[in-house]
Amino acid sequence: MFSRRAFLSSTTAAGATALVPPLRPTPARAQGYPNNGVRIIVPFPPGGATDVLGRVVAHHLQGLWGQTVVPEYKPGASGLLGARQVIASPADGYTLMLASTGAILSVAASQGAKPGNYNVTRELAPISLVAAPSYILVVNPSVPVKNAAEIIAYAKANPGKLTFGSSGAGTASHLSGALFAQMAGVDLQHVPYRGTGPAVNDLLGGQINMLFSPPQVVTQHIAAGKLRMIGITGAERSSMFPDFPTIASTGLPNYSSVGWFGLFAPAKTPAAIVRKISADTATILALDDAKKRLTDAGAEPAPNAPDVFTTFVNKDIAKWLGLAEKANIKLSP
Repeated sequence: MFSRRAFLSSTTAAGATALVPPLRPTPARAQGYPNNGVRIIVPFPPGGATDVLGRVVAHHLQGLWGQTVVPEYKPGASGLLGARQVIASPADGYTLMLASTGAILSVAASQGAKPGNYNVTRELAPISLVAAPSYILVVNPSVPVKNAAEIIAYAKANPGKLTFGSSGAGTASHLSGALFAQMAGVDLQHVPYRGTGPAVNDLLGGQINMLFSPPQVVTQHIAAGKLRMIGITGAERSSMFPDFPTIASTGLPNYSSVGWFGLFAPAKTPAAIVRKISADTATILALDDAKKRLTDAGAEPAPNAPDVFTTFVNKDIAKWLGLAEKANIKLSP
């Protein structure tokens, strides 16, 4: 489906290289990309799902390119701080971002975007989807519920007492909980964190009751009996977790919510560079080691082309902006 551009060389270019230091590629020289180190901004703290996937992508791109590829963590404001740093970076392909739903939604909300009028390409160049797993609703074992129906009954009997954490305002973990509360007609107290990792820690410690979490960071705690699995957020059972029921099937019909993770560059990054990174991302995600590491983390590789990813992002952001407007949810920090 994808093919990498062949590198071009000429005696003239070779002579020029001998006379001057290597330069970062211009659009005309995109075939030589990358000829320098690349950084991948992760707009959330270490320990969360974005971190896990970012490290896999960085590791294998470094192996493919023969250049240093380093994840850099820039958390804050539900991913907005890291996203803004990428938006303001040179559009040369040497600063990328491994972002989730929430980081892009934070960008849109900070601009006052409304459903249907946000276009991600004004600030960022979508490169490729990496994964789009269903989330898992988990609770601290001290909460006396075992399925969605029991959560709803408990919440109605104890209005305002159940808390759910998230990786930040406007993130997929926040919106998954907001959608649950809206559809169930219950009052759940939202507690935002600066990433999924800190939220999981507080859930384990009993400071919060519930979390809609990417599988990558809670499956080991479910297996150890430290967290109780309620169900997955997708409309259908996951092939990766065939024994996990859907939330829709255990008490909240028609409920469905998924998170996603993808690779971005600053807007106006040369199209040739964007296409190359996208093709190379598809190449590394097809490697057995990458597939195993993603599978172990609860995610399946799902690379796609830049135009397909752009359409996907704009449609998904419009959906969540619509929910926020309808439910009066504040998305911008």
